[in-house]
Amino acid sequence: MVTLPPLPTRQPGQRLGRFRLVDVLGRGAHATVWRAYDDRQQREVALKLITPGAPPLVGGQWLRESQAVALLAHPHLVSLLEADTLDGQPLLVFELVAGGTLAQHLRRAGAMPPRDAVELMIGVVDALRAAHAQGIVHRDLKPSNILLDGEGRARVMDFGIVGRPADAIDSAIVGSLGYLSPEAARGQGPVPQMDVFAAGLVLAELLSGNPLVRETTTAKALARLTQQDLQLPADAPVDDRLRALVQRAIARNPAQRFDSAASLRDALMQWLTPHDDAATVTAGGHGTLDFLLRRMGHKSDFPALSDSVVRIQRMASSDTDNLQSLADEILQDVALTQKLLRLVNSAHFRRDRNPVATVSRAVALVGQAGIRNLALSLVLVEHMKDKAHAQRLKASFLRSVLAGQLAHEMSPNPRDAEEAFLGAMFYNLGSMLTEYYFPDEARAVREQVIRLQRQPQRVGHVVHPDLLTDRAAAQVLGLGFAELGAGVAKQWALPENLQRCMQRPDGPSPGHALASGAERLRWLAVAANEAAEAIWQGDDDTLAQRLDAVAQRHGRALGLVAADVRSASARARSTLADMAPAMGLSLPQARGAAAPAGAVGEPPIVPPAALPVMTEIRASAAADLLSAGIQDITDALADEATPLGQLLKMVLETIFRALGCQRVLFCLRDAQQPPRLAGRFGLGEHIEALLPHVQVPLRPETGQPTDLFAAVCAKGVDTLVPNTAQREIAALLPPWYHHHVQAQSFLLLPLLVKGAPFGLIYADHAGAMPVTERERTLLRSLRNQALMAFRQSRG
Repeated sequence: MVTLPPLPTRQPGQRLGRFRLVDVLGRGAHATVWRAYDDRQQREVALKLITPGAPPLVGGQWLRESQAVALLAHPHLVSLLEADTLDGQPLLVFELVAGGTLAQHLRRAGAMPPRDAVELMIGVVDALRAAHAQGIVHRDLKPSNILLDGEGRARVMDFGIVGRPADAIDSAIVGSLGYLSPEAARGQGPVPQMDVFAAGLVLAELLSGNPLVRETTTAKALARLTQQDLQLPADAPVDDRLRALVQRAIARNPAQRFDSAASLRDALMQWLTPHDDAATVTAGGHGTLDFLLRRMGHKSDFPALSDSVVRIQRMASSDTDNLQSLADEILQDVALTQKLLRLVNSAHFRRDRNPVATVSRAVALVGQAGIRNLALSLVLVEHMKDKAHAQRLKASFLRSVLAGQLAHEMSPNPRDAEEAFLGAMFYNLGSMLTEYYFPDEARAVREQVIRLQRQPQRVGHVVHPDLLTDRAAAQVLGLGFAELGAGVAKQWALPENLQRCMQRPDGPSPGHALASGAERLRWLAVAANEAAEAIWQGDDDTLAQRLDAVAQRHGRALGLVAADVRSASARARSTLADMAPAMGLSLPQARGAAAPAGAVGEPPIVPPAALPVMTEIRASAAADLLSAGIQDITDALADEATPLGQLLKMVLETIFRALGCQRVLFCLRDAQQPPRLAGRFGLGEHIEALLPHVQVPLRPETGQPTDLFAAVCAKGVDTLVPNTAQREIAALLPPWYHHHVQAQSFLLLPLLVKGAPFGLIYADHAGAMPVTERERTLLRSLRNQALMAFRQSRG
C-alpha cells in the first residue's frame, strides 16, 4: 500500500512545477484531470492529479496505472507522456485530446447509425486487444472513459483500476456499476473477457441511445447482472447479424461470449462487409487487413492510386499489349506524363541524347519494364506530397527508391534487374502506406519498436530489425507491415514473386547460392534494403564497413562480394541523385566530411539551393512542346527499326500534349468501296468507343452532300474550326460527329500523296483552340513527318 501525504486543493492559474493549471476537464472519485500548460514543451497537456483526501489504496492504483499505460502504444489510446511527482503531488501527464467524451456525445446526439457505431467501436476494441496483449485488463470501460478526438476517432483513457489476470482481488467488486461483467459483479479476478462484456454494453448503448443497465441501487444492478441475460432493445435499428453480434458480446456466460477482444474486433469488421463480399473477406484470411483496406478505400486518393498501379502493371506485364499500350495508358494522366518525361530526361537516362518529348519514345528508349518501374515510382510519390507529414513520407519513399536501385545494380542478370527494383522498392510498401494513411498508428509503431528494443533478448538470439518493426506493427495495427503490404499488392495484382519480397527474414540468409527465382529475389530485396538503411543512417566515413557487413551476411546466397556491394552503392547513389530532382524530391544532406555529391544521409530533407534543369521541355508553351516532339520523331525516323505505328502514335501524342486536346485520332484509307477514310487509332476521352464510327467518304454517293471533313481532305487544306463557327457549319458536319463528339473546336490535317488523300489527323478541344502562326508551321511539319514515316515504311 502506498501512503500519500496530505494534498492541497488546486485552483486554476496555480503552478505545479513547470505546469500551469488552466481548467478542470473532468473529475472522478479519486482524481481530477486538468488542462495544463507545459512551459518546457510549450504545449497543453492533460494533467491527472489525485484528489485530496483520497484513500491510501489510490496510491497503489496510481502506480499501477502509470506502469500499465507506459507499456501501451496504440492510436486509440490516450498516450501517457510521463509520470512524476512535483511538490509532493503525484501526477500523470497525458496528451491533450481535443474533443469531449463519448458519454457527452450520446447525451447531445443520441444513438449513432449502426455503421458509425461499429466503426468507432472497432478502434476501442482494438485498443483493448493491444492492452490484453500486454497482460493488462482495463476493467472500467464506459462512454465517459472514451474520448472523441477532432477527427471523431475513439481514444480510450483512464486505466486507474487496471488489473492483470494473475492479480488476486479477494472478492472486491471493481469497476463502474452499469458496465460490470457478471464475473466482476461476483468479485472475480480480472480477465480480458470482462472488457469484452463492457465493450458490448458500450456498443449496445451507441445503437440504442441508452445504457442497458439503469438500476438505481447497487443491489438491484448486481442482481440483474448476475442473474439475468441482458438484451439489446427490440426497437434498436440494427439487422439480425449485428444484433446477434452484440448479444454474443454481452452473454452472461463467458463460455458463450467472444473469447477475446481480437475475436470481437474481427466480428465487427466482418459485419462491415456487405453480404455479397463476405466470401472475399473470408478468403482473405485476415479481418484486420480487410478493415484497413476499407479504411484506405474511404480516402479519396487511395482508389485513384490503386487504379493507376493496376493499370500500369497490367499494361507492362501483358503478353498481348505492345509498348504503345503502356504509353497510351500513361498519357491519360497529364501530371504523370510530365514527371515521367522529366525523369527520362534526367542525366541518368538521357546521357548525350536529345531531349525526349514523347512517352512513346521514352518507352522505346528505356524499355517497357523500365518505364513501368518509373511510372509506378512516380504514382506513389505523387500521392505523398501534400500531406502534413510529407517530409517523413518523402524520406521513406526516397529510401525505398534507393533500395530499388541498389537491387537493380546488384542483379547480375539485366533481365532480372527490373523485377529486383520493384521487389526491393515494395519491400516497405506496408510501412509507407501506414505512414501515409494512418500517421498516428505509424507513430505508435515507432514508439512500440523502442519499447521492444529495450526488452532483454536471449543470449545469442538476434532479431532482424525489420522483423522487430513487423512485430510492433502487429501489436498496433493487428497485422504486420509485411502482411499489409502483401495484401495491398495482391489487390493491385502484382506478381506473387513481388508479394513474396515483402516477407521479413525470420532467420539468417541461406548459406548456399540461390538460383535465379522468387527466393533469390526476396533475399535480394532484404539485402538491398539493409544496404539502403546503411547508406541512409550513417556517415560516409564508415559506410564501407557497413556495406561490407551487408555483403558478409548475404554474399554467399546472392553471389556477391564486398566490392560488388560497394560499387552497386556508388552507382545507386549517383542514379538517385539524378532522379530525385526530376521527381520533385530533394536529397537529404550527407553526413561526414568527405561525403560526395549526391550522398544520402539522415532526414530531415532540406531543399537544395537550386535544382538543376532536367529537361528543355516547358509545358507552358505549345510551340516548345511541338518543337521537342518534332525532334523526338526525327530521332525515331533516323532509327530505321522504329515501327510505322509507333511513329504515327508519336505524332498524335505530340499534338495531344502540346494543344491540350480532348482527343486526337488518325484516319487511314481502307479497302472499302466506295473509298473512305476510317478511324484507326488515337488518344483521349472515349477514343476506343469513337473510332468505329469515324468515316470520311472520299467519293460521296449520288444525292448525298459532301461533308466538311471530306471537302477538307479533297482540297488538302489544313483547317481549324473554332467554337465560334460551330453553329454556322453544323449542316456540313457528318452524323458521327453530331452523335459521338462533344467538341467546341477541332483541327483537321489531311495527308495527301500525289494529290490524293490517304489519311487525316483529327484533333479536338473542349474549349477554344487558339493556334499561333508558328504553331501552324510546326503542325504542318508534324503532318509532313507522318508522310515521311509512310514513305520510309514502304522503302
